[in-house]
This record gives sequence, C-alpha cells and structure tokens, in this order.
Amino acid sequence: MERLLVIDSCMRPESRTRKILEAAKEALASRYEIESIDVNAAGLLPITPEVLAERTSGIVPEPIVALARKIAAADRLVVAAPFWDMSFPAVLKTFFENMSLFGETFTDNGETCVGLCRCKKVMYITTRGMNIETGSLRDQGSSYLQALSSLWGLGEVTTVAVWNLDYLSPEEVDNKVKEASSLVKALAVSF
Repeated sequence: MERLLVIDSCMRPESRTRKILEAAKEALASRYEIESIDVNAAGLLPITPEVLAERTSGIVPEPIVALARKIAAADRLVVAAPFWDMSFPAVLKTFFENMSLFGETFTDNGETCVGLCRCKKVMYITTRGMNIETGSLRDQGSSYLQALSSLWGLGEVTTVAVWNLDYLSPEEVDNKVKEASSLVKALAVSF
C-alpha cells in the first residue's frame, strides 16, 4: 500500500480546515497507509544563525532528519492549514524550513537544486475567513507550496480552499465546508 503523509497545521479544535481534512483522510484511507504529523505538537524552532552553522557542519538532530525522511518517502502529501496572515501559520513555515535538508528532501546537480522526494501529488487544504481567492496576490500559501514542490520534487499541487467564511452565516459556512469536503472526496479518486 502506498504511503500518504498528512501535515496538519490546523490551529483550533473546531477548525473548519480540519473538517475538510477529515473528509479527505476518510476518502483516501482505503488506498493509502496514512500517517499524520501535527506541526503544532512538533515544537520545531525557526532556523537561527546558530542552527544554520550546525547544519553547515553536518549537525542535524535525528528527529528532524527522521521527519524529513518521512516526507521524502511519502507517495502523496496532504497539507492542511488555515489561511493566516496572507499565507499559513508561521509554525508551518518553520516546519518546512526545518524539513528542507540537503541530501534528504533536495540536493543539487552543480547548477540548481533537485528534489529527492518520491511524492507525485500534493493536496493543500485551507479555509480563509476573508474574500481571497486561490491564486490571488494575497494567497501566498498556494504559491509557497508550488515553489516548495519545485525544490523538493513533490509533483502537482492542488489547492482546495473555501474563502469569505468570516462573513457568512453559520449555515452558509457549513454548506461551504460540506462542498469542499465533497470536492476532496471527488479528488481522492485520482489522487
């Protein structure tokens, strides 16, 4: 069975993003062995000059290397994160920064970086309170994941997003989340 890695950066217990993620996991469970990483619980710190010096010297804590290897070995990735300050929560950026390990998730060929990940598809699930469509200038989360996919060799990135949720009635929000949940189930067929 192929391996699917979920990178969960949902911030609230009642997360609208998590509701859509759960629908995706349910739809994908029959085709993939699913493992989840809760980036909030991982407790990773941003890369500092001291950490960079250690990395340059080849010193990387084994738990970070192990997480990077899980990403590199995954056949598919699902990233779930709420829209946060025009992108996604800083904890997710910190996670990705820690996972960008030379020799694990990418290398170079003497001219440019080359991805080492076996993943062929990424699904990015997000919910936005504001009226910001995917691909707009204010949506930096989708473009970041596309750039990261290019660096790590992750393959096609599909964004599933609903927006303007902070300005809708509870019933309208529920309907939008249900529509997105139906969409991820439909996408799961060929994911």
